[in-house]
Amino acid sequence: MKKEAIVLLNMGGPNNLNEVEMFLKNMFADKNILTMKSTLMRKMIGGFIVFSRVEASQEIYRELGGKSPIVGHTKKLVSKLQKKLGEKFIVDFAMRYTPPFACEVVERLNKEDVDKIYLIPLYPQYSTTTTKSSLEDFEACYHKSQGTALLVEKKHFFENETYNKAVIKSIKTTVAADKYRDFDIIFSAHGLPQKIIDAGDVYEKHVKRHVAILKEMMQEEGMLFHDVHLAYQSKVGRMQWLTPSLEEKLKTVRNRGVVIFPIAFTIDNSETDYELDVEYREIAKEMGFKEYRVCKCPNDSDLFVDALVEVYEKMK
Repeated sequence: MKKEAIVLLNMGGPNNLNEVEMFLKNMFADKNILTMKSTLMRKMIGGFIVFSRVEASQEIYRELGGKSPIVGHTKKLVSKLQKKLGEKFIVDFAMRYTPPFACEVVERLNKEDVDKIYLIPLYPQYSTTTTKSSLEDFEACYHKSQGTALLVEKKHFFENETYNKAVIKSIKTTVAADKYRDFDIIFSAHGLPQKIIDAGDVYEKHVKRHVAILKEMMQEEGMLFHDVHLAYQSKVGRMQWLTPSLEEKLKTVRNRGVVIFPIAFTIDNSETDYELDVEYREIAKEMGFKEYRVCKCPNDSDLFVDALVEVYEKMK
């Protein structure tokens, strides 16, 4: 009996300190990240970035226990999704820059009698730097393998109500028994160079629409924060990136309590567990914030599992 496969795609993260350099090399060799046309120029600039960042990056992952949390969370999510869907499905995952790579997953799937492969990138909003990159990577491996299954792709799912309920639940857990009006909430999205947006990437539009959806849902739930904001994190280099940056936004928040939700991520990683929860916590403390709280990503929550089932069913 032919089976269907669901493959979750994500950027990945080092499984150990030895993979940090691999992670950076693969990321900055990606033509969707460094968008110059010259392969030689990309290699030169990418090599310089890796050389300048590898030691600092290793220190970050050392602080996180020697690896990124992204693979562990994803394995739990895959296990719960597999249990939910049953044995007639194969549920797997592939990472863009670290193991398990797409070609490894393709090799496993080609040993099964798979008729359709549903590809679901774990990025709520579409971007050429994430969604497109991950889909192209899997497609290239699959076509090279001469597999015969039909590939079905999902480009974004930020409008899925069940997924957004998972986000709302995380925010509620973070505020707990305290009063919403004592906090501002900042939806922090991963930044992008402005030139990528100017070239036609719809990421910024999707992020803004997502914030509007969540703002309305919070109002319906009686989650009346002092104010709701959008900001962008993780800027690298001197070029113009999406604004406002998270640091700039924190400067404008006069309320001394703030909740941060990482709106561009579904799975916790170094940019949530370290950049937001450690580095920006120090910045907020220096600015005089009395409360600074970072929400957890949906990770392997039951609501996120249910949302992925809904996403798959709409792809059929």
